[in-house]
Amino acid sequence: MKYKSIRAFIGAKDFTESRHFYQELGFNEVPVSSNMSYFSVGDLGFYLQDYYVKDWVDNSMVFMEVDNARQYQQKLADLNLSAKFKTVKLSSIQEND
Repeated sequence: MKYKSIRAFIGAKDFTESRHFYQELGFNEVPVSSNMSYFSVGDLGFYLQDYYVKDWVDNSMVFMEVDNARQYQQKLADLNLSAKFKTVKLSSIQEND
């Protein structure tokens, strides 16, 4: 058996704002229905849903690994996301053992 992909389903409190956020990050959006879109960058992707359950969304986590964290953090800083999206906070890189 050859696995082709594994994709998360992410809920959104504000579907329109969430869509714009991921577009701003450079993800490509493919609408699946009026309340769901598939977002991808390269071979990676996830589904964003216009569906919100506080306990579910507050306990969801997405991990994305990049080859150069400092360069990607600078890209995020240059996008000025916190000025465009009220709930975005960019923190410094933390190194752990």
